[in-house]
Amino acid sequence: MSVLKEFREFAVKGNVMDLAVGVIIGTAFGKIVGSVVEDVAMPVLGTLMGGLDFSGLAIKVGAATIKYGKFLQTWVDFIIIAWVIFLVIKLVNRLKREEEKAPAPAQAPLRQEVLLEEIRDLLKQK
Repeated sequence: MSVLKEFREFAVKGNVMDLAVGVIIGTAFGKIVGSVVEDVAMPVLGTLMGGLDFSGLAIKVGAATIKYGKFLQTWVDFIIIAWVIFLVIKLVNRLKREEEKAPAPAQAPLRQEVLLEEIRDLLKQK
């Protein structure tokens, strides 16, 4: 088997395609969550905290600059992102549980079952 043919079979397998779709959707979702954090949550938190912005905090040590504010900002972003993902997963799990609790639609009895019930009823009458 040629390497090219083997690669083609590998690349079009269902698992690889599912993984590719998951990565693409995950990347897009990451951009949405990042925008929520940067454009919505952080300005609100900054306003509530009196305009505090961690990203500008730094210490100068000789020629080096330690940007610990950026590090703190990254941690705050992480906590907010983790919280948003937690809430989304919690919502999805709740919807799944409600779906599982919903009663299954009643199925009409099969023709054989109806005939057997009729035979049973006739035998009871005798």
